[in-house]
Amino acid sequence: MTNVQPHIIIENGVQFQLGDLKGNQILYDFKSILIYLDAKGKLLFGKNFKIYEEDLAIIYKLCIYFIRDFKECEKLKIDPNKGLLLSGPVGCGKTSLMKLLKHIVPHHKPYEVIPARNITFAFNNIGYKVIEDYGNQGFYCFDDLGVETTGRHFGKDCNVMGEILLSRYDLFLKSKTRTHATTNLNAQELENRYGNRVRSRMRQLFNLIAFDKESKDKRI
Repeated sequence: MTNVQPHIIIENGVQFQLGDLKGNQILYDFKSILIYLDAKGKLLFGKNFKIYEEDLAIIYKLCIYFIRDFKECEKLKIDPNKGLLLSGPVGCGKTSLMKLLKHIVPHHKPYEVIPARNITFAFNNIGYKVIEDYGNQGFYCFDDLGVETTGRHFGKDCNVMGEILLSRYDLFLKSKTRTHATTNLNAQELENRYGNRVRSRMRQLFNLIAFDKESKDKRI
């Protein structure tokens, strides 16, 4: 059933209004979104979850991308047709944000957050069908891209995520299916891990949104 009021979200009996509906357009309010994200974050990750002031610029970029604010996206050089590659140091909150932000747009098709290492483990057991499955269907955010091991199935090594990214690129060209990912690696490290061909496809697949490399580890 279509949600006729996608700007109003109810969590545990509490109503959150993220903006105003004008015709068939939602005029979102960033402060209202932050209030909702804080509440939803606590529900998903526990009472110690909080929105950090130093992350607001990153969260704003993610929000305008997810709510499809094309004018703001253009201002900030974000291509709404590409996916997101959220990079930053360990523990800065990348995975939590990618798990959280999709909830502000309940009327959009949700993506699944899957650790890259789990995909490699699956490849080791099942083989090339895994690359086929992730390369040809579904809407995914590949979490912790670049820290997975090299896949090995029946004695043959395979750069599993590299192959999947190439397939996702073909899928993007064919059907504009977007792919998201998080990574602790910088551009050079990604190139070393996946090679120049995959790295150049990644530039076309993703908007890079990066935390400051000095961002603190919020899990400590």
